[in-house]
Amino acid sequence: MAINSILCIEDDRFIGEMYVRSLHKAGYVVDWVVDGNDGLIAARNKPYDLILLDVMLPERRGTEILDSLRGGSEDLIPNTKVIVLTNFEQDDESRTAMQQHADAYLIKAEITPRKLIEVIQQLDTV
Repeated sequence: MAINSILCIEDDRFIGEMYVRSLHKAGYVVDWVVDGNDGLIAARNKPYDLILLDVMLPERRGTEILDSLRGGSEDLIPNTKVIVLTNFEQDDESRTAMQQHADAYLIKAEITPRKLIEVIQQLDTV
């Protein structure tokens, strides 16, 4: 399934605008929300091909969102890829738990918009 629609859950305005602008230029349809509650509602109410999920969010953390969507007995987003983005250095146990439910785990400081698009394109072929 081709990735066309993306939900970006990112509270940092600069980073969010940079991702959205770059993704639009690359031809993706992008919805952007800035807090965890809105992100969870959006992910549940509209089918997306990909969710870009920040870990440190107001209202609800990215880990909680991921657990709500994929952590239970039922995967609520079986056709959606998830890329976790963080600047927060997590302990190995937390990172491993998130990686089990995510399709990619990226450190924001190491990811340029071009690199993010490359990762999305790689996921698109999986």
